[in-house]
Amino acid sequence: MQEQIKIGNVTLNFKHYSGVDLYSDGSVENDLLEIVKKYGKEEYPRIIEEKASWPILYHLSDQRANIVEWIPMDPNAKVLEVGSGCGAITGMLSKKAGSVVACDLSRRRSEINANRNKECGNVTIHVGNFRDVEPDLDRDFDYIFLIGVFEYGQGYIGTDNPYEKFLRMLNRHLKKGGRIVIAIENRLGLKYFAGCSEDHLGTYFKGIEGYTSDSVAKTFTRNGLINIFKKCGMNDYHFYYPYPDYKLMTMIHSDSYFPKFGELQDNVRNFDRDRLVLFNEKHAYEDLVKDGMYPDFANSFEVILGPGFDTIYSKYSNDRVDEFKIRTDIAIDRAGRKIIKKFPLTEAAKEHVFGLRDAYLGLQEKFRGGDFEINDCQINEQEGCAIFSFVNGVPLASLLDQCIDRDDMEAFNALISEYEKRLHYKEDYPVSDYDLIFSNIMVNGPIWTIIDYEWTYGKCIPPKEQVWRSLYCYRLEDRKREKFDPKPVYERLGLTEKDIQVLLDEEYAFQKYVTGNRKSLVEIWKDIGRKVIVPKELAKTADAARPADCVQVYFDEGTGYSEDDSIFPEEQYDDNNIIEVDILVDAHCKVLRFDPAFAPCIVTILDAEWNGVSMDDSATDITLRPVNGEWISDDSFVFNTDDPNIEFDLTGSGLSIKERNSLKLRILTTLVPKNAADAILNSIDTRQTAEPEEKLGIIKKIGRKISQKREERYYKDEE
Repeated sequence: MQEQIKIGNVTLNFKHYSGVDLYSDGSVENDLLEIVKKYGKEEYPRIIEEKASWPILYHLSDQRANIVEWIPMDPNAKVLEVGSGCGAITGMLSKKAGSVVACDLSRRRSEINANRNKECGNVTIHVGNFRDVEPDLDRDFDYIFLIGVFEYGQGYIGTDNPYEKFLRMLNRHLKKGGRIVIAIENRLGLKYFAGCSEDHLGTYFKGIEGYTSDSVAKTFTRNGLINIFKKCGMNDYHFYYPYPDYKLMTMIHSDSYFPKFGELQDNVRNFDRDRLVLFNEKHAYEDLVKDGMYPDFANSFEVILGPGFDTIYSKYSNDRVDEFKIRTDIAIDRAGRKIIKKFPLTEAAKEHVFGLRDAYLGLQEKFRGGDFEINDCQINEQEGCAIFSFVNGVPLASLLDQCIDRDDMEAFNALISEYEKRLHYKEDYPVSDYDLIFSNIMVNGPIWTIIDYEWTYGKCIPPKEQVWRSLYCYRLEDRKREKFDPKPVYERLGLTEKDIQVLLDEEYAFQKYVTGNRKSLVEIWKDIGRKVIVPKELAKTADAARPADCVQVYFDEGTGYSEDDSIFPEEQYDDNNIIEVDILVDAHCKVLRFDPAFAPCIVTILDAEWNGVSMDDSATDITLRPVNGEWISDDSFVFNTDDPNIEFDLTGSGLSIKERNSLKLRILTTLVPKNAADAILNSIDTRQTAEPEEKLGIIKKIGRKISQKREERYYKDEE
C-alpha cells in the first residue's frame, strides 16, 4: 500500500493504517462514496430529498457544519480535526483556516472526505488510530476539534482514565493560547428523559441510568465534563449549548445568553430511531430556563477549552436558497454591550444582508412620527455584516402567551388591537415588512420596536393581511395558542374564507421562494423520520381511566405528536359500535392521527368527508396508514395492540385547504380479543407478505367508492 496518495488536492496518509476499517456505517458508505465522486456539493440538497435516508442527510447536509462555522478563526489558523469521518466538518474548517490536519480510523470514510472536499488544497488526512498517529503530529495547532468524538475516548486510547489521558495527549499539540473544541451529547439531555433513545447504544434511558464498563461510547453531564477538565489542569472552559443538538444545529446559546420563552420548539426530530414522547419538551424547557437550569438539561454541549469568544449566541437560517442563507449572532462589543450581527453565509447572500440598511431607512421613514420604533442598522464592510443594537424588552409573542397562561383574553385582545392600531400608521406608504410578526416586535413599556425586518419590500401590504399572517405564524408555533379564536378579528377586518385561502397560498409560495423550492428540514423529517410513540397511559388520569372504546385524535404540525396536541372528541360509539366525528383541522396540520380505541380491534371506515365533500371522489386522495395494524380489505384494518392508530397524511393530497377545515368520519369499530386479532393477522393472504407496499399499507387511499352493499352487510350482521 502506498504510504501517501492524493485525491484531487487532498493528501491521504496511510502510514498508520492497519488495513482494516474498525468503524463503519455499513453499505451506505459505498453509496456516499459514489455520490461524492459523481456530484458536486451544490447537488447534495436534491440528493438528500430524493434518497430520503437519515445517513445520507446526516453526512451530506451542510447544516452539519454549523457547529464550527460560527467560531471566529484567523484565516491563517492551523487546525487539527480528530475523527473527521466523511468530511462534513472538514470542508468548513478548510474554508476558515490556513491548514487542516484530519485523522480518522476508516479508509473508506477518509476517501469519502477527500472526494467530497477534493478542491481543498490545505487538507491532509491521516488514516489510522489517533493513538498511533499522534506522535507524528505537530505541536503548534491553534485549534483542535473533536466533533462527536470525545465520547469514544475509550476506543481511541484504551487505558484507565482514557478521557483524561485523551485530553492531556491533545493538549501537547496545542500552541499557547490555542483552543480545544469538543461537541458532545449531554448524558442528561431533556430529550432522553422525554423518550429519545441513547444516541450510541440505541436503548432508552441508558445514559441517564449510567453506562456499563464495556459501552462503546460514554457521554457526560456538564459537571462530569468539568471534573475531567479540572483533573487535566484545564480551568479555562466555556460552555455553549447547540439546539436541537450538535448534529443539525440551528442555534447555539451560552451561559451569557440563555434561550428566551417559547424559543425552543424543534424537539421531536427523531430521524434515525423510533422515540417515545412522554411530555412536551418545549414547555419543560421553558420552566427549566426560567429556573436557570437550562445548562444541565440542554441536549448537547459545545465546550471551548481555552480563551472564550465575544459571540454568546448564534442562529442559523441556512435551510434556504443560497441568496438568503444567513447567520445571526449576539456578541459583546469592546464596551461590554450586546450587539446583533447578521452575516451572509454565501457570496450570493451578501446583497440580502447589505440590503437590510435600505430596509431600515424605508421603515424608519414610514413610521416616523408613528408608534413603531425601528432597530437601527449599520453595514460593516470590513466584517461583511449588518450590525444592530440589542433591544431590551419582551417579545410581543411572549406577552400574548402570558395572557393565555393566566386566561386573560381581555388583555390578549387589547394587545392585538394595539398591534392593529400601530400598523395602520401611514398604511399607504410604499414600504412594508412582510414578516412583521409578534416575535419580531420587542415591547418595553409604551415603546414597540421592530427588531427584525429581513423581508421588507417597496410596496404596500394591507394591514389586515399583516394581522392575518402574524396570527397565523403565532398559532402555528404552539397549539396552546389556539385558545385564542381569530375569527372575530378576521370578521372585523373583513377577511372572507376566500381571502384567507389566497393568503395561505401566498404564504406557501413565500416559503418555497425562500427555500428555493427545496424541502425544509421539517418536510424532510416527515419523509424519513421514524415513529413517534405516545404511551396510552399518559392519556389517563388517576381519577378517570379511559374506557377501551375511547377515541383520541392527534395533530402533527411538523414537530411530531404530543399529548398537548391531541383531543378526546365528545362523540361516542353508538349501540352499533359506530361513531360519527367532526374534527376541526387547522391549515398547518400535516398529519392527523386517529386512535379508534384503547384495545385490539377491527376498524372499518364507512364514510369520510373533507369540508363537506365526500372523499368518494378519487381526485381527493389522502394517504391513509394503519401505522401498527394491517389492511384486511379496501376500507378495513385489524389491530392486535392496545394502541391502534390510523394516520391521515394531508401533505400533497390535493385537498382544498382552508384556515379551519372539517374532517368528518363515520367509523365502525369492533373490539376483539388479542388472540383473535393475532389469528386474523396470521390468516391474511400470504400474497401481501410478498408485496411490501400492500403489507405496509402506506400507499392506500381513502379516495375510493365505499360499497353500499358492504355497509348494508354490517347493519344486517348487527341485527
